Parts: sequence; C-alpha cells; structure tokens
Amino acid sequence: MKNITATLHNPFGFEAPCEPFVPGYGDANADFHVIGDNPRVHGGTESGIPFTGTAAAERLQRALVAGGLLSAAGTPPTVEKTYLSYLYMCGDRDPTDEDYADHEPLFDTEVRAITSHVLLPVGERATRHVFANMTAEPADDVAMDDLHATEVRGSGWLVYPIKEPADWTDADEDALVAALTALLATDYRQEAELGRFLPGDDVWRVR
Repeated sequence: MKNITATLHNPFGFEAPCEPFVPGYGDANADFHVIGDNPRVHGGTESGIPFTGTAAAERLQRALVAGGLLSAAGTPPTVEKTYLSYLYMCGDRDPTDEDYADHEPLFDTEVRAITSHVLLPVGERATRHVFANMTAEPADDVAMDDLHATEVRGSGWLVYPIKEPADWTDADEDALVAALTALLATDYRQEAELGRFLPGDDVWRVR
C-alpha cells in the first residue's frame, strides 16, 4: 500500500484553530499510533512536533527508539510506521472538557484515516479516551500503574497504555521497551484475510 501522503508534519492538512498549533507528525500509514494529551502536557509548543521539547518527551522518544517504534530520537524524531498526535492540538492554554470535545472530530479523523494496528495512549486522559471509544474496557477507573506497557484488546486495535513518562521509574521504562520489543516479534497486524473470496492464490488483507 502506498502512503496516502508523503508529508510527515500535519499530513492531513488540519488548519490551525490556535497558536501554537501542534498537529500530528509521522507516517500516515502507520502501524503504531502514539496518542498524547496536549502540548502543555507532552511538549511541542515551540517545535510544533508532538512529544518534543521536554525531558519527559525525550525519555519517551528514547524508549520508543529502544523498543523499535522510532528509528532515531530528535526534533523531529525519525519515524517509520509510527504516528504521533494529541487529543488536543493547541498549546495556548490548559484545555477544558469543552476544548477536548471541540477537537475530538480532528482526532477521530486521524485515527480513522491512519487505521494503525496498535494504539499507544500516553497518560490517563488519553488512555481513558481510547478505552471509551476504541475498546470495551471501562474508562472510569484507569489505573495507569497496572496498565502500563500491557496489552489490551480493542475494537480492531491492540492497545498498549503508557503511564506519564515524567512519572516513570527505570523499571517502567524497561517494561515499555520490553513490551514493544516483544510486540514487534509477533504478528500484531489486526487484519482479515479475504483471499478466499478471490479467484487464484492472491492474498487480500484488509483492516
């Protein structure tokens, strides 16, 4: 499958409703979608790139490199098959519940357009949102210490919640790297094989 766009920064062309604006960054055909909260929590207000500019963001990037989801850390990181974005893309203020609701159509558009196989929500709010909208898991009682770097089966996705990198112990970082390394060694793609409906021996897989 060819990329729907070769553009890494804001590949879906979202228009900025604010300044600074931190849209998604990465491979628009990504297998892995790392989902953060907002720029004030997870960084990017200066660069416009999610998960940059803070010590916690840099630590997350290093773990993603060690786990095989990024080729190299940096501003911007070197991505392949990974996409980074936020529930709320504006860095001008701490968002209210109404702000998150206003941005939900943008975020939902990204999720549906990318159709990644694995969602990696970072922090409690992102995990609650993913649980509520992409899984059958209860979203009211999210214990990040217990969920961190564990696999949850979603509705068409695998979900790997990640606790706030600012709160990580060394063991938390090691657990995430180990989980991602193990994931990449499996057939993690959530696909259906429809080749049996076609003449010949061609394999046709769909999300």
